[in-house]
Amino acid sequence: MAIRVLRIIDRLNVGGPAKHVVWLTAGLNGADFESVLITGTCAEGEGDMMYFAQQSGVDPIIIPQMSRELGFGDVQVVVRLVRELFRFKPDIVHTHKSKAGATGRAATLLYRWLTPSAIWLRPRRCHVVHTYHGHIFHSYYGPVKSRLFAVIERLLARYCTDRIITLCQQQQREICDIFHVGQTVQHCVIPLGIEFKKFGNRDSFREELGADEDELLVGIVGRLTQVKNHAMFLESAARLIKDSVVRRRCRFIVIGDGELRGQLELQTKQLDIDRQIVFTGFRRDIERIYPAFDVVALTSLNEGTPVTLLEAMSCGQAVVATEVGGVPDLMGDRCYQHGRITIWQNGVTVPSQDSAAFSDALEYLLVRPELRRSMGTSGSEFVKARFSRERLVKDLANLYQELLHE
Repeated sequence: MAIRVLRIIDRLNVGGPAKHVVWLTAGLNGADFESVLITGTCAEGEGDMMYFAQQSGVDPIIIPQMSRELGFGDVQVVVRLVRELFRFKPDIVHTHKSKAGATGRAATLLYRWLTPSAIWLRPRRCHVVHTYHGHIFHSYYGPVKSRLFAVIERLLARYCTDRIITLCQQQQREICDIFHVGQTVQHCVIPLGIEFKKFGNRDSFREELGADEDELLVGIVGRLTQVKNHAMFLESAARLIKDSVVRRRCRFIVIGDGELRGQLELQTKQLDIDRQIVFTGFRRDIERIYPAFDVVALTSLNEGTPVTLLEAMSCGQAVVATEVGGVPDLMGDRCYQHGRITIWQNGVTVPSQDSAAFSDALEYLLVRPELRRSMGTSGSEFVKARFSRERLVKDLANLYQELLHE
């Protein structure tokens, strides 16, 4: 009999988690598994990846009230989720991200106990798994709200969760050892997996931008939100444009959209760099875009395992990133220190929120084409050996089967 998996995520907005749940829902369907995906709706201004689900043959159940923020409407969400649980009768409920993690696990707790057998203190058999794609314990909200969310997550881990999945060892250390969410025996690390695309040639997107062959393009891909810290990317670009030996040959490309776009565009004018910054908005043709770049940047304050780095590295691009979350786990061997920047086998990292160091790191790579090529080759081999979509699906299938045999 097929294992029935109900997967819940708050919304399919542009980003790695949306791709992750679609790949898992599509991959775990067939003779051994039957999977259903439940999601909410994207807010105005967010890029919606429902098209990606449909292209992958996934038709999610939509609960419109499942928005990003916690609120009184979540009571309706929990009630609707309980209904769906009774209808589908899953063996596994797997929640993703904080909002769906809270409402989904609360609903499953009710589902377990709203049964005649509960009179004899025997809850309905249904295992619960939660994946942290990042976490909201810092850099998203103020200290009071962050502490409140940490308390909620500890309670959910204790009473409503059988397994907690993190994407890398560093993320597990933060969540389990620093923020004390869950017991060690509940935690397991299952790295992300991505679909390896057939990338286009270097010239296609460059021609769209009107970039000369010797022009150096630095790209950053992601939602324009506070946690991604694009403001620091623009500050670093300004330093590079004003002080670097490659200043006349550089252009900076911002791929993505979000609530901070107007503010960031204003910042480029205030920094007097607007002629060398391009905002493209959301793009679906990412396989055309990565090959055009000379360096791919990531300036986040908080990350799990950033899909944008996995995609860039699989394309053979050198990367510069802030050393947060699971970023160091992607960099391979540490080679040497150069001032405040760290040179790794697959890229360069700098401390979080250090725009001067980030500018230095960009310049370090831009003036060293051979090093960029070497890092790109190494990074591509590293990602393709460890982060395939097929490996991800297999790892989750093994976890589900293990839970059912406990």
